[in-house]
Amino acid sequence: MRYALALDLVDDAQRIADYEKAHEKIWPEVREHLRTQGVLGMEIYRLGTRLFMVMEVDPMVYSAEGMAQASLNNPAIVRWEALMWTYQAPTPWTPAGEKWVPMAKIFDLATQ
Repeated sequence: MRYALALDLVDDAQRIADYEKAHEKIWPEVREHLRTQGVLGMEIYRLGTRLFMVMEVDPMVYSAEGMAQASLNNPAIVRWEALMWTYQAPTPWTPAGEKWVPMAKIFDLATQ
């Protein structure tokens, strides 16, 4: 199963550079957390301050709620998320208290 999500970055060139540097080699605990939650693949793209994430998951393992709960119970992930939030900003369409928000699929060539 594939998810597409969006998030913004703080509009500051140094913070954007720092965010990208942090993703050149993520913490091993973050990689392990993603894998144990059923994330098979993840890519993040940037245009200006807008981020776009494509996440491939094992539907037999992954659930957004389960991953959120596991994240809160993992001190390394709590630290990573706190650090990432210093670079990130909600999109104008993000509900209060949330970060990455799902994007609506509006076209699929395979179904045409």
